[in-house]
Amino acid sequence: MTTYEELMNMAKEASKNAYSPYSKFSVGACVLTESGNTYKGCNFENASYGLCICAERNAVGTAIANGDREIKAIAIYSPNVDDCTPCGACRQVIYEFKAADGTDVITEVMGELVVHTIDELLPGGFSL
Repeated sequence: MTTYEELMNMAKEASKNAYSPYSKFSVGACVLTESGNTYKGCNFENASYGLCICAERNAVGTAIANGDREIKAIAIYSPNVDDCTPCGACRQVIYEFKAADGTDVITEVMGELVVHTIDELLPGGFSL
């Protein structure tokens, strides 16, 4: 069983691969699925800013590409800021693939893990 500390360490590892030459804001994320698999992602930017991809959506997309669609938890880390929470678009994507019993979103503040549910971060999220 992957712990939240291990998940955060994998997110930190992923942040080292971020491609952020424009914003200089590196982010790494690591998803833990209901099946127990983990998937990392980092943000990558593009000169055409609308084509940038956040670390969270990169990690979720990798999980989906590998057949995992129920996110139990996601850790998000940036060396640039404490408490790096997901943007609105990422919150909606996480919400779409949340596990039946919910999804925890893990960040770090001054070296301590902070856990919120996706429902706390996106009350009334859109679903069909």
